[in-house]
Amino acid sequence: MLTVVILTHNEADNLPRCLAAIPNQYPVVIVDSGSSDKTLDIAKTKGCAIYSNPWPGFAEQRNFAIRQCAIDTPWILFVDADEIYPQAFYDRFQSDWSGNAEFDVLMVPSILYLRGKRLKHAPGYPIYHPRLVRRENVSFVRNHTGHGEAVLNTCRLANTDIPYAHYFYHGEIIAWMHKHVGKAAQEVQLQPTTGAVMTTRGRLSVMLGRSWLRILARFCYHYLFRGGFLDGAAGLEFALMFSWYEATIYLQAKSAHWAKG
Repeated sequence: MLTVVILTHNEADNLPRCLAAIPNQYPVVIVDSGSSDKTLDIAKTKGCAIYSNPWPGFAEQRNFAIRQCAIDTPWILFVDADEIYPQAFYDRFQSDWSGNAEFDVLMVPSILYLRGKRLKHAPGYPIYHPRLVRRENVSFVRNHTGHGEAVLNTCRLANTDIPYAHYFYHGEIIAWMHKHVGKAAQEVQLQPTTGAVMTTRGRLSVMLGRSWLRILARFCYHYLFRGGFLDGAAGLEFALMFSWYEATIYLQAKSAHWAKG
């Protein structure tokens, strides 16, 4: 009834824990975009089906999995390699969702972990993502950031209160910055896909545009308004990281403007 799909690129450090949390009854498909570490060796050892596709973006890579990876189960669960879904999620799938004909996309909340510490406040919960999808009815499109994914508003949505754990950052700040410089370049022009489902955060982001005030607002949102200070040093680190990200977007936008003269 369910296939788990994991998108990978050099995820040897994360993949074993991710795979260990997936019940054996569910087949796992790996869609890799050119790993040079031991990611694929780990996947082979665990009996995963492996497909390769150069990275086109989250939405396009998820669509590749849906259409090009010989998946025949009615449902697909998309799990990133640095994420862990609890047993309770799979139990609920078996008992309530697998035979449910009332929705096509299940929006799943996440809990973020920074350096292994659970952030209880700073990110601003709930944060929902379209992760459990009915294979025949769903395609992904790019969201307003240009690098994330969304589904079209013609899909029938449902929410769950069972979150997954996202171990998004382990302290590799230089690698994180390099990755997010590229993401920032895609966010210089916020262009929502027509008809895509947008979260409240997404709508607010588009409405605010690219003012320098976003840098200050991002810090205040995470650290003060959402109570990131209650997460201690990890909350401050999170707020500073994403304020830096906003500054990177702003400077790239200004650079493009100045280059045009």
